[in-house]
Amino acid sequence: MALDQKLLDELTLLSQFPRHSLHQGLKIHSSASGSTQDAAKRLFDKGVIDSPDGGYLTDLGHDLISHFDHVYSALK
Repeated sequence: MALDQKLLDELTLLSQFPRHSLHQGLKIHSSASGSTQDAAKRLFDKGVIDSPDGGYLTDLGHDLISHFDHVYSALK
């Protein structure tokens, strides 16, 4: 399994979501890089976030970020 740039962009964006509250999200502005905007759209299409310009994590998004945190913790 290889990590391509698109997947890395999605993981980077996912890592920026707040973890301490279900009532906080992210807004991806039109001035954000194209790769960030594209990553947000892909995460939305996959059902990870609730809006193509950021928004909030879905239940799937919360599960993924928990797993991401475990992997990050183990490897840092």
